[in-house]
Formats: sequence, structure tokens, C-alpha cells
Amino acid sequence: MKKILIIGGTGTISTAVTNLSAEKGDTVYLLNRGQRKLDTTKDNIINLTCDINSENEVSKLINDLHLDVVADFISFVPQHLERNYKLFKNKVSQYIFISSASAYQKPLSDYRVTEGTPLSNPFWEYSRNKIACEEYLMQLYRESGFPVTIVRPSHTYDERSIPLGVHGEKGSWQVAKRMIEGKPVIIHGDGTSLWTMTHNSDFARGFIGLFGNIHAIGESVHITSDETVTWNQVYHAIAKALGVKLDAVHIASDFLAAVGDYDFEGSLLGDKAYSVAFDNSKIKRLVPEFIATKRFDEGIKETVDYVLAHPEYQHEDNEFDDWCDRIIKVYMNAINDLNS
Repeated sequence: MKKILIIGGTGTISTAVTNLSAEKGDTVYLLNRGQRKLDTTKDNIINLTCDINSENEVSKLINDLHLDVVADFISFVPQHLERNYKLFKNKVSQYIFISSASAYQKPLSDYRVTEGTPLSNPFWEYSRNKIACEEYLMQLYRESGFPVTIVRPSHTYDERSIPLGVHGEKGSWQVAKRMIEGKPVIIHGDGTSLWTMTHNSDFARGFIGLFGNIHAIGESVHITSDETVTWNQVYHAIAKALGVKLDAVHIASDFLAAVGDYDFEGSLLGDKAYSVAFDNSKIKRLVPEFIATKRFDEGIKETVDYVLAHPEYQHEDNEFDDWCDRIIKVYMNAINDLNS
């Protein structure tokens, strides 16, 4: 069995990866600050409580380890990777960096995305930083043979948070609450653009199939569902799971980006405003057993039921609620004025 170190390990994607890897019999070390505990009793999940920025402490914790895989979920700029390279360069057989599918070209020249789609995002600094991270790691691979694999997730969700296009800084619960209360909710654009939602359990199966995979070294790959849904279908599926009727207001993404108190230029114009369908041929070639099986309407029902049953994930956001009311009022007033 393999020794896996996960930097992070308790987020949406990494929790599923941690649990599935442990179920397969791997020894999984979680390196994080311990601020969020993983709900597990598995003996082969070992917590290494430490801030990754404390290089001396991390070096002591991993001193006697040679790791088959390091999976890095929390590096966002090249400086993070420079630190990690010093820590792990002689201690790991494969370093997997979690990038982002938002790094792919915006606007897209073709909605069908492959790993050969250019990387370019003038709208979102987050994505540009991920691109810079990829370039840094690939230079290390070319020049020193550092055994890197780059993985680009797209919109991946779990049971703890309802995935949406337009929400505030405290998460998506306030949008669900508006639905429950019969208030209108904002859908960006006309709601007909295509999007891909991937359940974290599906992502994890593809991801751990890359562990120790000799054909994945030096490669970049995305892991997503093959299912595409429109944003209208996303919101209607959520409303159905909540048992309410959807009252949708469609507002142009560039308008939301221009007037928002939130970074909708990045998250919409740099990502969710475009139709995207992923070609998953590469991950299926690398991991022949991989297939995403969780259909969105099924997965979102599980998520909604879980969030409704767990108040700790119902984070109210009154500022975002007021912002929605203001934007919708301006929009409806403009329609009424022009029609009067």
C-alpha cells in the first residue's frame, strides 16, 4: 500500500480523496493546521498538525518519511510551490498539484475543453496564479525531473454546500433560503449556457487512480463528469430538491460584474459565464476504470437534504440578500420604465 501525504485534506475535494484513499488501504497523512477535523476513525489516516509555512516544523514531521504521493490542495501562487519543492524534492515519488479548470482560455475558442486548450484568463487573478504555478512545476519537471502531475478540477461539490453560480462570500445557503422564502433569485446570463458539475466522490475515483501512475508523470489532466447541464437546470434542480417553485431573474454576467460588491468579474466572466463541456478522454486513458456516475439531480438532492439537516452549514448572509434585492429592483424598474 502507498504512503500518501495530503496538504489540506478537509476541503470539498480533498475530504473525498482522503477517505477513498484510506478505504483502499493507503496510509494517508493529513498536513494542515487542524482547524477543521475530518470525521473519521480510520487508523490509517494520520494527522500531522502544522502550518505548511513553518518549514522547520514540517521538515521534522516528515523527516523519516519517503512518500509515494504528495497531493497539494492549498498552493495558489508559485512562492508556495518554491517552499514545497524544498520540503519534498527528495522525499516524494509523485507530486500532484491541484490547479483549476478556470485556467483554460477565456473566452473559449471552442466550448469543448481538452487538456490542449490554451491556458489564459484575463478576468481572474486566481486563475492566472494557477497558470503560473503550473508553469513553475513543469519547468522543474523539464529541468530536474521533479515528478509532477497537474490536475484541473472544475466545479466540484459535496454534501456540505449547494453549488451555484451567483452567491455571496459566506456561501450559497442564502440563495437557497431565498428560494424557500419565495423570493426571486439571480441567474447569470439567460441561464442556457452549459456547465459541468462533478460530485466529489466521482472526482476522487479518478484522482486516486493517478497515484503512482507512471503515465501521469509530467502530465496535466482534468477530472470532471461527462454530464452537462444548463444553469437553468441547476437552479430548477435545487428548487425541486427544496420542494419549492423557482422564481428566477436573469441578469447579464457583465452587468453583475460591473455593479457587484463581489468578484463576479472573476467567477463569472473568468469562469461560469461560458458554456463548457469537458473531454475526459485523457483521464479515462490514464485511469481506465474511471467514470462519473453521480447524476446532478441525484447528487444535489443529497446535498440539499444534508444541508437542511445540518444547521451548521446554513450560513446566513444578510448583506448578500440585500444586494440581491437592490439589483433585482433596479433591473425590474428599468424594464417597467422602458415599457411605460
